[in-house]
Amino acid sequence: MEQVADTTLVPGVRTGRSPDRMPPSPGTRALPEPARRNRRTPWKAWLLFLLFAGPNVALLVVFTYKPLLQSLYYSTLQWNIGSAVAMPVGFQNYLDWFTDPTTPGIVAVTLVFTLATVGGGMVIGLLLALVLNRRLRGTGAARTVVVAPYVLSGVAVGLLWLFVFDPNFGVTAALLRLVGLASPDWYNDPQWALVMVIIVYLWKNVGYVALIYLAALQSVPQDLVEAASIDGASPLRSFRSIVLPLLGPTTFFLAITTLLTSLQSFDIIQAMTKGGPLGGTTTMMYQIYQEGFQSGRAGYSSAVATILFVVLLLVTFAQLKYVDRKVHY
Repeated sequence: MEQVADTTLVPGVRTGRSPDRMPPSPGTRALPEPARRNRRTPWKAWLLFLLFAGPNVALLVVFTYKPLLQSLYYSTLQWNIGSAVAMPVGFQNYLDWFTDPTTPGIVAVTLVFTLATVGGGMVIGLLLALVLNRRLRGTGAARTVVVAPYVLSGVAVGLLWLFVFDPNFGVTAALLRLVGLASPDWYNDPQWALVMVIIVYLWKNVGYVALIYLAALQSVPQDLVEAASIDGASPLRSFRSIVLPLLGPTTFFLAITTLLTSLQSFDIIQAMTKGGPLGGTTTMMYQIYQEGFQSGRAGYSSAVATILFVVLLLVTFAQLKYVDRKVHY
């Protein structure tokens, strides 16, 4: 008898009829051709991108990048607000700022204010987060009280604290009299005025730091802490060796955000001291307002704003490049 040839299709073996070209079996759907799929994907992806990112990109272009470019252009002009004439002066506004005798004092105030608010805010915020992370009665209400000042208006907070720091009738004066001390002249002493502004800024913004740290603490694996405790590690050693390194990404994020916010602080200074006394609370951000809207020197104000922008850019770049290497994710 003749042997019947085996016509079973084996993958990788060419037969009289290619498996790739076999018609689909009944009940199955044919896959789209790769070329057709590749033709459809790009415009759909672009349409989806424009749908979600388009409004945000448009807002950034209109309200961020366009004003930035305009400020760079205005910084090269000698122009007063309201004047119809502007004279190009190149980099003269920048030279005037660097040679101005008041510039070192303004830079010093900016550094002291930034370091005190950023460093103090992160330390106090972390301590508050550790307390609020405990399961105690009234913890929920305490969290609300801590975070509430952050959502308040900076102007309202500044005006309220002016009564608190009043040297004659304020709460601080009354508390200091109880221990036999006289109240500092918060309003007329430049150094005490800067301390006053720093205290108010910390009171208002420390809740934000505590809230972020609290969320990070609640995500720390407790089995690691319990294992260290079983091995004989003290709570302080467990916090320093386990919890604090795990908080590295959160600390890095807060370092960037609080630094940028502190360097751009304006509302509390405007409400409480208006940059005084004797320039004791005039930061670079407040100088931009003074030169632009009080003195009317729009070109010089734009130059100071550009310098502050460069400082913020360099500090952020340094943090991303060097500090990020020491963060354990």
